[in-house]
Amino acid sequence: MGTSTDIAGFGLGLRSDHYGDLLAEPAPKVDWLEILTENYLVPGGPPLANLEKIRTRYPVAMHGVSLSIGSSDPLDMDYLRQVRALADRIEPAIVSDHLCWTGYAGLNMHDLLPVPHTEEAIQHIVDRVLRVQDTLGRRIALENVSSYVDYSFSSVPEWEFLSAIAERADCDILLDVNNIYVSSYNHEFDPLAYLAAIPPARVRQFHLAGHENNGTHIVDTHNAPVIDPVWALYAEAVRRFGPVPAMIERDANIPPLDELLAEVDRMRRAAAKALASRAA
Repeated sequence: MGTSTDIAGFGLGLRSDHYGDLLAEPAPKVDWLEILTENYLVPGGPPLANLEKIRTRYPVAMHGVSLSIGSSDPLDMDYLRQVRALADRIEPAIVSDHLCWTGYAGLNMHDLLPVPHTEEAIQHIVDRVLRVQDTLGRRIALENVSSYVDYSFSSVPEWEFLSAIAERADCDILLDVNNIYVSSYNHEFDPLAYLAAIPPARVRQFHLAGHENNGTHIVDTHNAPVIDPVWALYAEAVRRFGPVPAMIERDANIPPLDELLAEVDRMRRAAAKALASRAA
C-alpha cells in the first residue's frame, strides 16, 4: 500500500474510465483519489486489482452511498463488516457516506433521501453513527446532500442539524459545496449562512461537482463542470475553513482525464487565492 494514509491538497473521484491513465508514466498530477466504496466490496477481480495498483501511487478516501444512516431500518452489519475489510485492506485517509436515508423495510430506493431536521432525528442518527464508528474502528465523515423537498415538521435548519450530529457523535463532516449551492437555490436560503454555522474543526473534506439547472429547481447530477457560482462559494469555504482537502466529482458524461485534471488545477488556483486573502 501507499506510504501514507493521510490526504492533503486536491483530488479526483476514481472512475474506471481513467484506470489506464492513472497507472501510466509519468503519474498524472493529482494529489489523491476518492473511490466509491460499493464498487470494491468484492473478494477479488479486475476492479480490486486495479485499485490496489493505484493505491501504491496515490492516497485514497472511501466514499459510500449505502450506509443509510438516517433510516429507521436496523444498520446493515454485514455491509459494515465488508466496508471495514476494504478499509483495512487499502488504508484510506477518510471513510465517508451521506447524511440521508436510502430505503425502508429492506427496500433500497437507490437515492439519497433527506431526513427531517428534528431533535429526535439528531439523537437517532448520533446513536447510529456511534455504532458505525465502533464497528469500523475509525471515525467517519458525513456529507450534506442536495435536497428538493422540505419536511413541514423540521424544527432546525440543516446546518444546525449537521453540526449537532457531528459534535455529539464526534464524527467529521464532508462538506459538499455544490450540494450547499443546489439546496440553497431549491429552498431559498443563504449559502454563506450555511458555511458560517459549520464548526471548522469538524470539516475534513470538500466536494465540488456540476449540476443541472431546470429553472425552478436544480438537480445534483454530477454530469457537468463546476459552475462559477459554486467556484465562488468554494472560495468562501476555503476562507472560512482553510486548506481542507478538496476534490472534483464526475459520475456521468465522464470526459478524458485531462479535462478533469484541468478542473483540479482550477480548484488548486482558487484555493491558493482564497488562502492568500484569508491570510491578508
